[in-house]
Amino acid sequence: MDKLVIRNIGQILSGKFEDPIFDGDCLVAVDGRIEAWGAETDLDCDGATSEVDAKGVTLAPGLIDSHVHPVVGDYTPRQQQLHWIDSTLHGGVTTMISAGEVHMPGRPKDIVGLKAMSIAAQRWYENFRPSGVKVHAGAPVIEEGMVEDDFAEMARAGVKYLGEVGLGTVKDGKTAQQMVSWARKYGMQSTIHTGGPSIPGSGLIDADMVIETGTDVIGHINGGHSALPDDQIICLCETCTSAFEIVHNGNERAGVLTVNTARELDKLDQVILGTDGPAGSGVQPLGILRMIAMLSAFGNVPAAQAFCFGTGNTARQRNLDVGLIEKGYAADFVLLDQAQHSPGRTMLESVEQGNLPGVGMTIIDGIVRTTRSRNTPPANRFPEQVR
Repeated sequence: MDKLVIRNIGQILSGKFEDPIFDGDCLVAVDGRIEAWGAETDLDCDGATSEVDAKGVTLAPGLIDSHVHPVVGDYTPRQQQLHWIDSTLHGGVTTMISAGEVHMPGRPKDIVGLKAMSIAAQRWYENFRPSGVKVHAGAPVIEEGMVEDDFAEMARAGVKYLGEVGLGTVKDGKTAQQMVSWARKYGMQSTIHTGGPSIPGSGLIDADMVIETGTDVIGHINGGHSALPDDQIICLCETCTSAFEIVHNGNERAGVLTVNTARELDKLDQVILGTDGPAGSGVQPLGILRMIAMLSAFGNVPAAQAFCFGTGNTARQRNLDVGLIEKGYAADFVLLDQAQHSPGRTMLESVEQGNLPGVGMTIIDGIVRTTRSRNTPPANRFPEQVR
């Protein structure tokens, strides 16, 4: 039995929007799953095979990037960059979800080829986790001519997500809605490109098509890169029960509009975060942290709840066993503290002023994966693995 004990925690961010901060200075995980948390004196800490002294910093669930475009391994041909996933882990992200492997050179667009690539991508990220990061890949871009059996076949093979609707040849809402329904029938989640075109072959997806298609996630509701007009974004927030995905590579003003509108509608629990990278905007190792700080500062969201946008909200919308401090969930964590010399009395107050925290450690499945981040500003305090 592998048993991890994390002691001397300053505060625990739960990932739960309705209750974002838990009491406790200790957490115990067994065999890579959360077992218990609270006051150390109330927990069974005996027999630990691994111990971490948090040194008073904040423990949060590992961040989730709901929108990435991986290709193969830890390499992206889009920016000719190696180890981009490892760099993102240094930004606190422990789970990524593919919105389509669209940057694969020569990506097949025939139905046999796209199914083969989808299944292969699902397999290679299942078999190889770069630096331990969980990459949920194999997200096919739907194309004209697909039938129900194609979705059944991919689902049987383990494919769980569709790539962005609208990046392929399916451009009308009726056809897209039929394929999304087939995917949902076989347990596959869907997301849709929202806004103006991004890569060659994509096109405008307006609010009417988003509503008609009825995907589980409104992909980059703040545009990827070009946002819809304000009235259409507000219409989507008012009309849809889908997740409102705000991305780093979108329009920042539209992202803040989405948060403000969601607040007025009591729908902040539908807000989730992604980077939409790697892309023409580059690779963003700190993209999720930057979005948390930006939306907290400009959207007037308490930082503890803004962290939920990149953790528990995404976990719930995406049906994942990560992103929440919950018994039985994966022991995936990021340990954070206020950046040195940043304004604010605490880490959360500093984030509310738009500042990034410093990442001191990441843990995936109860195993320490990184210590002091090479990408965030240095923190005031750093946790230490003592066993």
